[in-house]
Amino acid sequence: MYGDRDPLPTIAGGWIARQKSRHTRRAYVRTFKAWEEYARSTGIHPLQAKLPLADAYAKHLAKTPTRNGKPPAETTQAQALAAAGSFYTYAARLQAVDSDPFAAVNRPYVDPDYSPTEGMTEQETMRLIETARDWAPRSYALVMLLYLTGARVDELLSLNADQLGYDRGHRTLPLTQKGGKKRPAPVPPLALDALLAYLGDRTDGPLFTTETGRRWTQPEVWKHLRVLARRAGIPQAATIKPHTLRHQFITDNLANGVPLQDVQDAVSHSDPRTTQRYNRRRRQLDNHPAYALAARLGERLEKETP
Repeated sequence: MYGDRDPLPTIAGGWIARQKSRHTRRAYVRTFKAWEEYARSTGIHPLQAKLPLADAYAKHLAKTPTRNGKPPAETTQAQALAAAGSFYTYAARLQAVDSDPFAAVNRPYVDPDYSPTEGMTEQETMRLIETARDWAPRSYALVMLLYLTGARVDELLSLNADQLGYDRGHRTLPLTQKGGKKRPAPVPPLALDALLAYLGDRTDGPLFTTETGRRWTQPEVWKHLRVLARRAGIPQAATIKPHTLRHQFITDNLANGVPLQDVQDAVSHSDPRTTQRYNRRRRQLDNHPAYALAARLGERLEKETP
């Protein structure tokens, strides 16, 4: 598209390659392609972009509908702008640009205490697990691992079958987390039974595969989880995502009295406020004074009804 002499592909490729984790590389590829296509649509080469174009792109992000018909969340917008800024910081180090045009762009406000992930009740979680169990061994193994380990879906999908390990009485899976951090996650017996029932005699290839033996992808998992949620009668089936089960891992453990530090370590959050953010959403809804006020009003209405 740009020709052999244009430095953009090489610079973009070098910038992507130096990111530590597969998750970050994939996210940066996606966000950079969106920015590159926008810049190209205006007739401006990305390496000649200045602040006005970066400002225009920020406004474009804020009003462009995503697949669900709504503009992206503030966190998604902020991440896209941060990724673009990261590219230009790298390009500036290579002296391919003078400065980062995104450095002075107004970023959307992101509430550090807010989590957009919609949670489930204990009964809804059980219905989802039971539906997965009745659907297929692969479905059950995936849901159990997501819920009982708190792993991100990309961490599980990147694993191979021969990586199921053993450490001092624990069956483990080696998770590669954000930033390239590695930790062994214990696989509780219920999740282990589900996983072994799914794997059978298979000891090689991707941990989770399609019927053709190809590695299961995130979009396919998202779609499948929503099918299971609809079958289970989950109210937010149309918007449920794998991260919902990570959310449940955190909130259910905290609700059951597991110390915050232990849950934080399990999900590898560097700041306890990030872990508490998930729990705070649950408490804000469960303990909201609207329920107490509605109950009091209901009592008065019953007394006044002839």
